[in-house]
Order: sequence, then structure tokens, then C-alpha cells
Amino acid sequence: MKQERASGILLHPTSLPGPDGIGDLGPEAYRWIDFLARTGTQFWQVLPLGPTGYGDSPYQCFSAFAGNPYIISAARLLDQGLLKKSDLADRPDFPIEKVDYGPVIKWKIKLLKRSYKQFRSIKQKKYLDAFSNFKESQKEWLEPFATFMAIKAEHGNASWSEWPESLRKRDPEILKAFIAEHQEDIEFQNYLQFIFDEQWQSLRSYAKKKGIRIIGDIPIFVAYDSADVWANKELFYLDQEGLPTVVAGVPPDYFSRTGQLWGNPLYKWDLHKKNNYQWWLKRMASVLNQVDIIRLDHFRGFEAYWEIPFGNETA
Repeated sequence: MKQERASGILLHPTSLPGPDGIGDLGPEAYRWIDFLARTGTQFWQVLPLGPTGYGDSPYQCFSAFAGNPYIISAARLLDQGLLKKSDLADRPDFPIEKVDYGPVIKWKIKLLKRSYKQFRSIKQKKYLDAFSNFKESQKEWLEPFATFMAIKAEHGNASWSEWPESLRKRDPEILKAFIAEHQEDIEFQNYLQFIFDEQWQSLRSYAKKKGIRIIGDIPIFVAYDSADVWANKELFYLDQEGLPTVVAGVPPDYFSRTGQLWGNPLYKWDLHKKNNYQWWLKRMASVLNQVDIIRLDHFRGFEAYWEIPFGNETA
């Protein structure tokens, strides 16, 4: 069978150059696509694109469905009238070699709040209609995620396991009251996801026109401190207080006598099977809405996995 040879490059968008301390979905990303096309490269492989948590790893995200707001492009927002030039006047002098996540996150959130305020003030029908349609089409994961992030912000970004019991356990009346009281904070989170999606889909369309296919990434496990676990506790091995009973890792081998202790909660595969793997199918569909090809990380784990009692110091 005849097969054509092809080449690709792995680069997370955060590694792109730019003035805001972190690579983003702005002009440099389009220049990157141009470079790939000019050099005859057919594939761009990215790591997970989700909102990173503690440690800033794309493999430890607050959601398996959401996008990372820190790579939203300020330049694109400026072009769209969702920022003013004066909003960028106090940009810090960020290092160009590495991402200093603390200052970057502080700057980006301040900038995005300015953008959200501008978005609310201009009241252009095309934006408002698109925003409303986005929220409706993505509400199954977006509503719990936006609420999760608003609660997290209200509690000093603490892990959901440290929240008050009523919020940890998603008491319906308490949740309803919180949502009513923090509607603006929740709407801000909705806005971030809307803008991320708009900017990413625009870049993806440009890549497609240039003949570049994007390879995405689905890590088998999700972070414990995520909306996925908080909103779907029944799908994971957790105790009555919501703490993991067993966690993921890799057994001892030639390379490590103690193995690898990852710490992610493990799935109740029997329950997933009973539900016809609906959560997984939705997760796959969500990523396929962002990329052209999926890399399952790691495929071996779907056949067999290592189970470590929670609290063990090694695997």
C-alpha cells in the first residue's frame, strides 16, 4: 500500500513568542502557521489546551473541556474593539525566554476583566447573539465549569476539597444561592471560554486553509482539582468526603524502583460502561471540535492501569 510521507512539529501555543509573557493565539500563532506551510510541514501537534492549575502543566487542568484563557490574544481583542490601546499601557516587562506564570496570570486576568467590561458595554448584537449561542451549545460542561471557577475564586483558589461541605457536596439549594449571588463572576468565566473558542477556531480555520492538520491530546486521567471530578464524583473512586480512595501512577520498573505516583483519581469503569461511556464520548467530541487528530495519552492505560492506595508516598 502506497503511503505519503509527512512531517510535523510539536509546540504548545504557550511557547510562541509575544509581548504578554506567554505565547497566545494572536499574530505570532498565524506566523507560525505560515512557517509550517512554507516549510512543507503538514502537522502541528499541541499538548492539551485546557486551563492549567497548580504547577501550570497542561496535563493538570481545571477542566477536560475548557480552554486556557491565558493564551487568549490581547492583540486580537484590540482588533475586535474588545480592548483599548490604553488598556495595554501598563503591560509589565515580561521575560522573553521563559513564562513566569505568576505575573503573567495576574496581568492576563486583569486584562481579560477589562475586555469583559468592554464587551458588556458595546452591546453589539452579533457578539451578544454569538455569546448566547455558545453558552447554550456548551452548557452541559460550561455551566458546572463556570460555577466551579467562580467558587474557586471566592475561596482563594483553594482545591474544591477545601471548600465548605455544602459546596463540596453540591448541595442544590446552596449552589442555587451561590449562582444567584455571583452571576457576574460566572458570566465572566463564560466570556473567557467564548473568546478562547472564537480565537482558537479562527486559528484552526487558518491552519486548514494552509494545509496544516492539528494533532491534539487527550490525557487518560483528569486532575483531582477539576470541574470534571467535582461535578461527576460518581464516575471516580472517591470516599464520602470526596477524597480519592485510590490514585493513578506507574509501577516500579527498570527506570524507577519506586515507580511514578501521579495522584489522579481513577475512573469507575464499570459505571462508565453502564452509561455507555457517555462522559468519554462527550470528551472525545469536545477535543475533536478543536483538533483534527487525537493522540490518546496513554493508550496502554485503557487496557490496564496501576492502582495506588490514596496516601501512599510512592507507587
